[in-house]
Amino acid sequence: MKKNDYHHGNLKDDFLKIAFEFIANEEIEKLTLQILSDKTGTSRSAIYRHFKNKDELIETMILQGFDTFDKALSPLLLDSSKPLLDRFYVSGKRLIDFAIENQNLYRLLFGKRYAYIRQEIISIQDENCSGFHALKTAIEEGQKSGILKKDDSYRQSIVIWASLHGLASLIIDGFMNIEDLYEQLYDDMFQSLLAGIVANKVKIISTIPFVNKLLQPIRY
Repeated sequence: MKKNDYHHGNLKDDFLKIAFEFIANEEIEKLTLQILSDKTGTSRSAIYRHFKNKDELIETMILQGFDTFDKALSPLLLDSSKPLLDRFYVSGKRLIDFAIENQNLYRLLFGKRYAYIRQEIISIQDENCSGFHALKTAIEEGQKSGILKKDDSYRQSIVIWASLHGLASLIIDGFMNIEDLYEQLYDDMFQSLLAGIVANKVKIISTIPFVNKLLQPIRY
């Protein structure tokens, strides 16, 4: 790479692009500002004009990472043209697929290592909190329509989110060697969650055969 290749446009965007490309294959702990300098052929002082240290780089990556995560999940949850339970099923599976496809990014967003940075810039109670607020909104929609049981939507969202995150973490961290079983495990988990939140004896429509089968015992 020529030394001046990155001296055009937005150098900060170039640094971030390289950082995300790096963690696609390497652990986030191995990322350094020196790597950005070497990859762009720029001086350390050029990097410091955009990020005063690695923590500031990580903070920006977390914000952009959550934006990417949100775009993967929220449209699925908020698409009112689709049956509500279909949206739950598809978005939940998308969360797990996202974790599998972006393992180090997922660990950056939800892991403990940089929690001290995440807690400073984002809260699960924020209306723009990636995916979670969309899930809570969808649950409240289901309660208003009578599809879901009346309950605290925040706590319901936490339970669902924790279940999805738990399964995703088990898969990407290689615990219990469940990679080959995750689709069946997801269906089993979804069945348990469905039993806990769906109102009894309501007319519910689903276009997904598996979900439709689960709903048969609780339909009129």
